[in-house]
Amino acid sequence: MAEQSMEMNDGLIDETAESEVEKLRAELEDATDRLLRAQAELDNYRKRARRELEESLRYAAMPLVRDLLPVIDNLGRALAAAEKSGEKSVLIDGVKIVAQTFESVLARHDCKKIDAFSQPFDPAFHEAILQQPSAEHPPQTVLLVAQDGYTLHDRVIRPAQVIVSTS
Repeated sequence: MAEQSMEMNDGLIDETAESEVEKLRAELEDATDRLLRAQAELDNYRKRARRELEESLRYAAMPLVRDLLPVIDNLGRALAAAEKSGEKSVLIDGVKIVAQTFESVLARHDCKKIDAFSQPFDPAFHEAILQQPSAEHPPQTVLLVAQDGYTLHDRVIRPAQVIVSTS
């Protein structure tokens, strides 16, 4: 009888130990799963933070460029007025060189003028300020650029203000 009692105790101990082992395995799987999720979240955070930092550095010059665009506009207006008056002077040639240098510096920093004239109207790059009927151009074509637009890398700093053809 003592043997039976020991066998029963051994059976209970085996079942209890097996139950405890299963419980520990489940806890281990849960902890492993939580660890993998935490590692994935950390990796995603690092990637997102790196992407946001790169983007902020890439577009850091945007406020400065936005503030300088009126200067380019005014240089263009000054040159247009000088050409209308028919004057030929060294000062006008100097202003042309300054304007060209200004635009080439912006281009080196990936700030480019939006090519709008005779292009199909695109609301992502153009702002229509007027529509005019035109027999020579298909509808929704840019007839005139009232103010140049600019992009920095792939973002529009200022859309081109344009006059668009209608049928």
